[in-house]
Amino acid sequence: MIGAHVGAGSVEDVMEGRFTDPGFKVRVFADEVLVRCPVCGDCALVLASLGGCEHHWVKGRQHTRRRLRCGCGYTKDELQDSRALGGPVDPCFRLPLWLTADCRGRQFWAYNLAHLDLLEGYIGAGLRERSAVPGSMSLVERLPAWMKSAKHREELLRTIRRLRGSVPGAHQPATAAPLTARPAPY
Repeated sequence: MIGAHVGAGSVEDVMEGRFTDPGFKVRVFADEVLVRCPVCGDCALVLASLGGCEHHWVKGRQHTRRRLRCGCGYTKDELQDSRALGGPVDPCFRLPLWLTADCRGRQFWAYNLAHLDLLEGYIGAGLRERSAVPGSMSLVERLPAWMKSAKHREELLRTIRRLRGSVPGAHQPATAAPLTARPAPY
């Protein structure tokens, strides 16, 4: 996984912190996506980093190899020429995400635990700072207003904790990494 849980403190502990926007785009989290297996319905993983050559050129277009794998034994490899980022489905196989929940009548979602950590850090922070990069909007800058509102903070943090608890142990990170550690560029 690209990161790890920031801490299992109380809602008050998270809310006392400061969040500085690392400037990540949603695509940074799309290389490892937790999805619902189309065969058994359990938590499965879509991977982009398979080792070897992952990019292929077909008819002048770049294709990326992706692999879907589940504990039930189901696997599927596919070359993707495009991705649809941003929404409660996997950008490659278009499967429903594992980390989705209804919150305040709207869909709350994350691609993986590192994505969830970033959202938790931002939503729970008492002080939110942006690192301005001209001509570019980060993932947190693009969040809808209802997620940025302080009046929804506690409910969103409860939803995040519930989603984190739904992830099977096999998909939990082995070691904790700081939230500010920048994932490899895409």
